[in-house]
Amino acid sequence: MSAQEKKDLLAETDRLREEGRAGEARERLLALTTRFPDDAEVAYRTAWVHDVLGLETEAVAYYERSLAGTGLGAEDRRGALLGLGSTYRVLGRYGQAVETLRRGVEEFPDDGALQTFLAMALFNTEEHHEAMQLLLRLVASTSDDRHVQTYRPAIEHYAKDLHEKM
Repeated sequence: MSAQEKKDLLAETDRLREEGRAGEARERLLALTTRFPDDAEVAYRTAWVHDVLGLETEAVAYYERSLAGTGLGAEDRRGALLGLGSTYRVLGRYGQAVETLRRGVEEFPDDGALQTFLAMALFNTEEHHEAMQLLLRLVASTSDDRHVQTYRPAIEHYAKDLHEKM
């Protein structure tokens, strides 16, 4: 199979997933993973479709394979880190979720979704202070709410130390 044929098949599976035909996409992706077991892009797409279908346990190995391989573009790598971290969290594997999502935030520090999912995983590991810090900084830096922006300096200040008193 040529690189172009593989690219076309991946585009077809994306289209099927987007059309709500994830089961069909999964069948095609499983066939592709048999042909290309070390292909990071195929593994990522396969993980994603398993997540869409609520098959999180099965998705993990494909996410891990996609991140261990080479050839993922930056956007797919970001998606794989978010997907794996979120999947670990849903499965109750909180420590692995935090580790994976921290790596994602380190690689993609401006990604608010990664920060948000990391905050959720930190909450699950009872690291409430750090979770709140992340969320407060994110709200302060991304909110268009004029009231939040009015108090942005105070929010950012207190995000550093929520226990600070006068």
